[in-house]
Amino acid sequence: PDVLPLSAPGRGGDDVGPLIHGAADRGRVMSPETPQLLLAHHLKALKLPTFLREYDKLARQCATEGVDHARYLQRLAELELIDRERRLVERRIKAAGFPAVKSLDSFDFKALPSLNKALVLDLARSDYVARRENMIALGNSGTGKTHIAIGLGLAACQKGVSVGFVTASALVHELLEARDEKRLLRLKKQLAAHKLLIIDELGYVPLSPTGAELLFEVFSERYERGSTIVTSNLPFDEWTSVFGSERLTGALLDRLTHHVHILEMNGDSYRLNQSRKRSRTTAPEPSDPTSPNE
Repeated sequence: PDVLPLSAPGRGGDDVGPLIHGAADRGRVMSPETPQLLLAHHLKALKLPTFLREYDKLARQCATEGVDHARYLQRLAELELIDRERRLVERRIKAAGFPAVKSLDSFDFKALPSLNKALVLDLARSDYVARRENMIALGNSGTGKTHIAIGLGLAACQKGVSVGFVTASALVHELLEARDEKRLLRLKKQLAAHKLLIIDELGYVPLSPTGAELLFEVFSERYERGSTIVTSNLPFDEWTSVFGSERLTGALLDRLTHHVHILEMNGDSYRLNQSRKRSRTTAPEPSDPTSPNE
C-alpha cells in the first residue's frame, strides 16, 4: 500500500521530514522531568486536579498491591469524582449565603421535645424539594428555627440542590432597592433560579405596603415552581400584622400552605437556657462569713 514518505512536500513545497526527525531527536534528549511536566500540563488543561495530585502516589500503591492498569484508572477516576462532588457542594454552600454553617447533627433535639424529629430527618432527604413542597417553622424566639432551616439547606446542597438563604427584612430591602434601580426583574429571576429558597425571621419587622406586595410576589411566583422554607416567630393568625392586609395575607397563606410541612417549635429559648447554664458555672463561690478576711 502507498505510504506517505517522510520527504513528501508539504504545503508550499516544504520538506516535513526534518521536522519529524527533529522532533524525534529532541525526544531522545528530553530530561526525565519532561513527561511529568507535560502530564501535569495536560491534567490541568483537562481540569483534573485530583488526578494530578494522586496519580503518582496511587500508581506506587497499586504496583505494590499488584493492581492492573484498568483498576488503577478506576480508582483514580473515583477519587476525582468524589473530590469534584465535594467541591461542588462547597460551592453550593458558599453561593447559598448561609450566615453560619450549622448541620442537623449539631441540633439539640432533646432541648425541644415538642419538635417532630422524625419529620425533620425525613425533610433532610430533600425529597420535598423535588415535589416543590414548602416547609414552615413556627415558634418563639431562640428555639432553633434558623438552625433547622440552615441544616435543611445544607442537606439540600449536599443532594445537588441550588439553595438561597436570606432574612425577610433583607429580602424586602433588596427588592425595594432593585425596583428603584430598574433591576427588579433580574433579581426575581435570580431568586426563581433557587430550587430551595429559605426566608428567615418573617414577622420580626413589620413591612411597608410596597415591601409586603413585593414579598408576596416572590412567594406567588414560587408557587408550585420551587420550594420555600420560612421561619417565623408568629402564628399564622398574626401574619396580618406583618403584611398589613388581610387580603394579601390570606392569598399568601393560601399559596404557601397548599403543599407544606409545618414544624411547631415553641418552647424555652435555647440561647437563654445556655446563658443561664454558663452563668451558673461561672458564678463565684459564696464567701464564708466567718472568714478572717471579711
